[in-house]
Amino acid sequence: MFTGARTDDKNLHATSLKGRRLECVTFSTFTPAQAAELAVVERSGFIESRHIGSAVVLDPDGSPLISLGAPEAAVFTRSSLKPLQAIAAMSLGAQLTGPAAALAAASHKSEAGHVAVVSAMLENAGLSVSDLQCPSAHPADGAFRRELQERARAQGDENADPRSPLYFNCSGKHAAFLAAARAIGADTSTYLSPDHPVQQKVAEVVADFASEEPSAVGIDGCGAPVFALSLTGLARAVGRVIRMGSADGAVEETAGPWTAYEREARTLTEAVFADPWTIEGHGRPNSTVIDRLGVFAKGGAEGVIVMATKSGYSVALKCLDGSSRPTSWVALNLLEKAGAFEEAYRRSAMYEDQLEDLFDVIVDPITGGTDSEGRTRVVGMLCLGEDVARIREREQD
Repeated sequence: MFTGARTDDKNLHATSLKGRRLECVTFSTFTPAQAAELAVVERSGFIESRHIGSAVVLDPDGSPLISLGAPEAAVFTRSSLKPLQAIAAMSLGAQLTGPAAALAAASHKSEAGHVAVVSAMLENAGLSVSDLQCPSAHPADGAFRRELQERARAQGDENADPRSPLYFNCSGKHAAFLAAARAIGADTSTYLSPDHPVQQKVAEVVADFASEEPSAVGIDGCGAPVFALSLTGLARAVGRVIRMGSADGAVEETAGPWTAYEREARTLTEAVFADPWTIEGHGRPNSTVIDRLGVFAKGGAEGVIVMATKSGYSVALKCLDGSSRPTSWVALNLLEKAGAFEEAYRRSAMYEDQLEDLFDVIVDPITGGTDSEGRTRVVGMLCLGEDVARIREREQD
């Protein structure tokens, strides 16, 4: 049973300033003094912002190839943890295959397809939207939101504002938790409690795959327990999931407790790579990386991301200020510098074109005003930070 850091107010020092409550937690991630420069924002030839953080790249054996900042310091893993949560749910008997398995690990944008799959997950488990305990939200996908609004107006509904827990980006994970609770005959009304059998199983799976005990447990944005791991532990865990779950895995798995979940890892991995749109959405950064490069990618709130190749290389990083702007691009560059991509592929024209196209998808442009034709003008760009840029590419065998 997980017995890590407490989450009650005893862990908080509080003071007040003109009626505002200021709280400082007694546990902490790494500090600015420990961080490395991951990326910079250049505007009109001037370095406007610097993104600092920590990162680690592991080889298929789990040995570190690149280490920046303080990757052994604990971070809240946020939604980057979802593959392990999905595996835990399936191991308890949640019947998830295909897109449903992928949605259990997704931070979806409520496209019509996402919502249809999550609705079916609930129905197949004999549950309903009212059982979901994630917050209510509007669909992040504008097209689907407008479709729902038009449908409501056509039916004469006075309130045409679509808002539901079903549209929250973690609803697939919550549906999987509920299906697992139903499968083992556990209470579905307390499925988010850290003491619930489903969440205890999640804690067990996390420790098994990461080969480390979480140093703290908190409450994620969706209300579920979230664990603090080192970036090394996070990279190790997701690297094992994708390598073990992929038919392309080049290295045989060393015996360990995580190997008990091979079936679930394979179901999840095959589902995500078969339908990359499930993990985030069509044209979204994580889904695009999965689709175009065949690299698993799962971002989380507060600047966390993890990526893993089918052959077992993995990278995890956290941008210390919580920004996600540089995370995907820096993670891909670190994988390349570590030699994670096949030599024939990474030196091909197709690869160069893919990277150029990817940059435009996963990095927002630095803009300023409009040009003579009224188009938004790009006046700068995101560049690799000094600590990343000076890493020499690892020689290929």
